[in-house]
Amino acid sequence: MRHALRLVALLAVLIAPAPAFAHPHVFAEARLDVMLEGENVRSLRHLWRFDDLFSSTVILEFDKNGDNVLDPEEMAEVSKVIYDSIGDFDYFQFVTVDGKEIKMAPPDDLKALYQDGQLIIMYESMPQDILPLKGTMQFGVYDPTFYTAIDFVEDANMAVKDLPSRCTTSVVRPDPDEAIAQNQGSLTEAFFNDPNGNDLSKLFATKFQFDCKDTQ
Repeated sequence: MRHALRLVALLAVLIAPAPAFAHPHVFAEARLDVMLEGENVRSLRHLWRFDDLFSSTVILEFDKNGDNVLDPEEMAEVSKVIYDSIGDFDYFQFVTVDGKEIKMAPPDDLKALYQDGQLIIMYESMPQDILPLKGTMQFGVYDPTFYTAIDFVEDANMAVKDLPSRCTTSVVRPDPDEAIAQNQGSLTEAFFNDPNGNDLSKLFATKFQFDCKDTQ
């Protein structure tokens, strides 16, 4: 890959200009908090903690003064690169209501930290339009290129507070074999060789689901 400012290609750029194949090269543990404002979804708060290998590679790339520490200016550059990178992919997030995709506004900014040997990024995004709690709502994170595996290790890492009693929550973890079997026609050889440009990897993403009864 040649897009040096794309998170999905960053590790490949750092080690060798090679194409991405349909399996992850970068791993991150995630947390997602759905923030409410009354009967509406106000925002999604994301936190990703990257694996040690990728995190150490980021230091090698961005530590311009060679002190093996990312100072505030260097950390700001990491934040900018990641912000610009994942912007091409709707910030790796998705929201649906009864299967219909909901547009999210770009976050105002993205903050990167380096803590205990791991790169951490945090950002908050809001729906473009008012998003009421209704129907079956799903929230999740995925990399459409399959280059980055973003995993919610525990169900508790997908959370919401003060959800109305008419809504219930569940964490949906698709079975990969079942997802492949149900979508065999779409998961072509071309997809597995080069998944760029499609969102079929969403099939395998963990989803935070709300089921909300009508108020009327």
